[in-house]
Amino acid sequence: MMTDPVADMLTRIRNAISARHDRVQIPASKTKREIARILREEGYVKSFDSIEDGPQGGIEIELKYVDAEESAITGLQRVSKPGCRIYCGKGDLPRILNGLGVAIISTSRGVLTDRQCREHGVGGEVLCEVW
Repeated sequence: MMTDPVADMLTRIRNAISARHDRVQIPASKTKREIARILREEGYVKSFDSIEDGPQGGIEIELKYVDAEESAITGLQRVSKPGCRIYCGKGDLPRILNGLGVAIISTSRGVLTDRQCREHGVGGEVLCEVW
């Protein structure tokens, strides 16, 4: 039984990057689709597709490499965990590498980046950090 599906998603992406795979498939959920959407918008992955297969479906993410050696994602870290949730207010939003990275935050307005949270003036649960 999997207790943390978001951490599983991040680990699958991290493992696919270290093995130099072009694509990675993960089980689907609304939160994971939103995280994949943000990764695409921020330029960390090329694309993602929803696969309607079975009751749950899946997500296929096409990874992005700057050149043959280096991935666009250099680091991926889960922040809030099921046993220890991490929340931040609108004034406490994290800055990843002085703005070079992105924090993905689950808010009342949906899953947003730290920059979008500053624009909207909202806080929430810090899901993960990407750089």
